[in-house]
Amino acid sequence: MFIATLIAKDSLDERDIKAAIAGLSASGASFSRQSRIIDRRALDIFFAGDPVAARQHLEAMAGEIDIAVQPEANRLKKLLISDMDSTMITIECIDELADYAGIKPQIAEITERAMQGELDFEEALRGRVALLRGLDTAAIQQCLDERVKIMPGAEILVRTMAHSAAETILVSGGFTRFAKPVAQAIGFESFHANVLGEADGRLTGELDGAIVDSTRKDELLQSAAHAANLSLDQCIAVGDGANDIPMLQRAGLGIAYHAKPKAAQAADVAIRYNDLTALLYIQGIAADRWITNS
Repeated sequence: MFIATLIAKDSLDERDIKAAIAGLSASGASFSRQSRIIDRRALDIFFAGDPVAARQHLEAMAGEIDIAVQPEANRLKKLLISDMDSTMITIECIDELADYAGIKPQIAEITERAMQGELDFEEALRGRVALLRGLDTAAIQQCLDERVKIMPGAEILVRTMAHSAAETILVSGGFTRFAKPVAQAIGFESFHANVLGEADGRLTGELDGAIVDSTRKDELLQSAAHAANLSLDQCIAVGDGANDIPMLQRAGLGIAYHAKPKAAQAADVAIRYNDLTALLYIQGIAADRWITNS
């Protein structure tokens, strides 16, 4: 049995429900039952059939409605692993840091191409970091204070999952100087990111230690699940770029959040309209169970 969850940006009505059931029927699925409308925005439809075909038909619906199709088993996840830049925060930190060096357009173009999967991630990262050589490290704190904004719904998502005893991990192809305060602000248990080289109060243009790239993100998901004695079906991963694809495909449920096309295509679910609280509705957690303060 599978669950199709509809999450509207504003509100669901009976026309939306009828269209969804018709879409499932057109996909060859067998309708079983539906939930009540949750918080006026979300609805679960239970069915048997081909989940890929069901998703394709449901995503063709009109309106600003996100669709998640998943097995009924292991719906409530026990591990959340998430990208940071443009996923848990609204910016790409390296682009904004580059603005303080006066080279944002140059670096932002490379970032976009890397996130689209057009460039080798590590090569592009090292090349951009090299361009920041000599930048005063005080710009990092200035960027944190002035530019870094938490993505809507991020704190509610992470704290609600942590409250239900799920492990929460932030993994970033960005930098520890950003990932540490972001993880603390949102409520992640742990974080992994790249280390910017620093000397005499300035960036060296180098990175210290191993690179957190797509392979490393995937490895971190697998090792965390193994350490917690969890199956991958009990894990949810969320990201927006090409370097998130391996972990999105590895996790029991991979969520592409306002993502680049390649990531959206590779993921099980593509969130296009809602904020990160959509991931709670997908797990069957209504707003009356959300943790809304720290």
